[in-house]
Amino acid sequence: MSRVRVLVGTRKGAFVLTADAQRKDWQVKGPLFGGWEIYHIKGSPADSNRLYAAQSHGWFGQVVQRSDDGGETWETVNNEFAYDGEVGTHMFYDGTPHPWAFKRVWHFEPSRTDPNFLYAGVEDAALFSSRDGGQSWQELPGLRAVKGSLWQPGAGGMCLHSILVDQNDPNRLYVAISAAGAFRSLDAGQTWKPINCGLVSPYELPDPAAEVGHCVHSIAMHPAKPNVLYMQKHWDVMKSENGGDTWGEISGNLPSDFGFPIAVHAHQPDTVYVVPIKSDGEHYPPEGKLRVYRSRTGGNEWEPLTRGLPQEHCYVNVLRDAMSVDTMDPCGVYFGTTGGQVYASSDEGDSWTAVCRDLPAVLSVEAQVIP
Repeated sequence: MSRVRVLVGTRKGAFVLTADAQRKDWQVKGPLFGGWEIYHIKGSPADSNRLYAAQSHGWFGQVVQRSDDGGETWETVNNEFAYDGEVGTHMFYDGTPHPWAFKRVWHFEPSRTDPNFLYAGVEDAALFSSRDGGQSWQELPGLRAVKGSLWQPGAGGMCLHSILVDQNDPNRLYVAISAAGAFRSLDAGQTWKPINCGLVSPYELPDPAAEVGHCVHSIAMHPAKPNVLYMQKHWDVMKSENGGDTWGEISGNLPSDFGFPIAVHAHQPDTVYVVPIKSDGEHYPPEGKLRVYRSRTGGNEWEPLTRGLPQEHCYVNVLRDAMSVDTMDPCGVYFGTTGGQVYASSDEGDSWTAVCRDLPAVLSVEAQVIP
């Protein structure tokens, strides 16, 4: 019988949460890599035993870890994510010192068919790919060629944090960068086009409708509707119905249109989840009430989901990669907070249970159904 595995990256290590198909009794393993920041940990859809973890440290630098046994043991596999192959320094893209050094890997996106192929988004913003399970990496430099000199870091850095691959056409990729915007490739990452028409950033840019420079917090799509994209922006929840060519606002009746994560229901492509916070200066829920908002209409009409969530004196945040869904029926929804709580819902968000309450600040949450 299938199980659910939830991979949690935190500021002080990674945790693996597992439960049976009922998603009621949870086992918690960790911390893995205790004391290290794990910005992202994700399993391969092609092999449930293959996991990748982005391990970073202010002193020791960036390391890529790989597990081939579901997280029981790990191997340091990166060669080109450290200058001269030495842990403790940051990478320089062409092997020589120049301004394009990066601090950390923000996001992995493994292939759905090949466990050895994956993409990685890094800070400062660039996109890499590996075809040998993370042992060697190649930058896709065409992305930075799209007005990269005009990109500026957001408050969290200039990070490539979202990578989407069209399951029907793996040559079509989408990425999002804070603060540069969203970009699309139709040739597996060789060339790129900015897709920010309709985004307006009056507080961030001299030209609020500029082609690049928008602070996009996260993007999402459903495989059944790959032309429909959802976006949580620095102010505004947005939607595109034409593969990113144009965007329109769908914030509707949300109490705040500022937030970081956005997720799409596994089986209902018009059901979307966001977690609003008060503002860009006050990163906590409006009125101190932790509420996930769900739209079943593809946006504009939103309902608060509160059952099992704290509704007073709650001042945590949910970061951009810290929300995920599983593919069970009914769909499970999961998110983690900067206060160290991990919440799970086995009924599409109608009710929530705290699986963990006292972890380090949660940076990423990834749910996966495994045998």
